[in-house]
This record gives sequence, C-alpha cells and structure tokens, in this order.
Amino acid sequence: MSVAVRIPTVFRKYTEGESQVKVDPGTIGELIGQLEHRYPGFKGQVLTDDGSLHRFINVYVNDEDIRYIQKLETKASEGDTVSLLPSVAGGSDRLDDRGHYREGNRKGAIGWG
Repeated sequence: MSVAVRIPTVFRKYTEGESQVKVDPGTIGELIGQLEHRYPGFKGQVLTDDGSLHRFINVYVNDEDIRYIQKLETKASEGDTVSLLPSVAGGSDRLDDRGHYREGNRKGAIGWG
C-alpha cells in the first residue's frame, strides 16, 4: 500500500497536473523527498532553504496538523492521506492607514453590495 498526497491546484504545475500522488510510507520529510525525486523543484515550494516547512504551507496527515505533532518527522503510514494546503492571505488598498475605508471604496469592498 501507499500514502496518498493531495496536491493543491497551485502546486500541480510541479506535479505534471496530478491532483493526487501515491508515495511510500515514511515521515513527511521523506515524502517530500520522494516528491522532489519524482518532480524536481517541488521541494522548494514547500520547504525553506534551511529545510523547514514554509510558514504559509499547512500539512495534514488524516486531518491532523503536523505542526502540532512532530512537524516534518510526523509519520504517514500505509493508507494515510497527506494534504498540502497553502495558506490564503491577502490585503486591500481600499483601507487607509487607520483601517477605515477610503472614500468611494465602501461598496463591494469585501464582496458585499
């Protein structure tokens, strides 16, 4: 058996469009190594230069956040599902320095209206 790694849309350009990839069981660090071997350049999308997980990437093993387990040393066993989820963040130039809406930017600023 294997471990299923769910690949989010933003990373599929590094996995030849695959939305799910099967890898051998091991630690999350080892799984990322397997993905890098199969898809060169993938590792740089999820790990920093010093080998730690990018702060904007969330990794779950069966819905458990690895940051609260053993981070990259968290084990994924046969039949497990690993999900890689990039954090979504953004901003708006519709607010002034005090956090108030600029004149004329109130309607539809957050999707309302």
